[in-house]
Amino acid sequence: MIEIVPPASVPDWQAEPAIHARIPPRAVHLCLDMQNLIGPAGPWAAQWAERVLPSIIALVEHAPTRTLFTRFMPPSEPDRLPGAWRDFYRKWPGLTGKEIEPEALELMGPLKLFIPPATVLDKTRYSAFSNPALHERLQAMSAEALIISGAESDMCVLSTVLAAVDLGYPVVVATDAICSASDPCHDAVLRLYHLRFSQQVQTMTVAAIREAWAAA
Repeated sequence: MIEIVPPASVPDWQAEPAIHARIPPRAVHLCLDMQNLIGPAGPWAAQWAERVLPSIIALVEHAPTRTLFTRFMPPSEPDRLPGAWRDFYRKWPGLTGKEIEPEALELMGPLKLFIPPATVLDKTRYSAFSNPALHERLQAMSAEALIISGAESDMCVLSTVLAAVDLGYPVVVATDAICSASDPCHDAVLRLYHLRFSQQVQTMTVAAIREAWAAA
């Protein structure tokens, strides 16, 4: 069981207008599932994945030691996961660990160049927090906020953002560094953050994040 330990107390920077926003120095950039799996030749090709890649690289370059990558790793066979996940992988039999090409699960080439000092954690569910090691790593890094990039906006990104909110992390979503296979769902998620989570989730471009974040 994950012990819920709130991050260190920080000023209420989210309550300020975005133009005056300051991201805590010990924020952590969490880049989700930017794997060949979702690239243009991948089985789960996500629209805009290649187009947002330069923005993600710019964000990683800003603070590589404060960057964590995740990889979405399917089970070897459907019955390895519980309940509805079995039906999910029966729909996508070619994406189980026994069938998929290992290269599809690797991070996109340009991102692998940052490891180390950036590090990688694997997960088997949408939320990055489904791997208990993530929360432990963030606590070890004294994470004061999370900056989220990657894929997909309306699935793994959304699930991770909501889990981070529950754990008490202020969240910044990098609007030009996330992508989805569905443009309408991508747009709907961004509206959701503005309309329902404005006190806990802030949306900013990568350029604004770099300007506001004097990384530790």
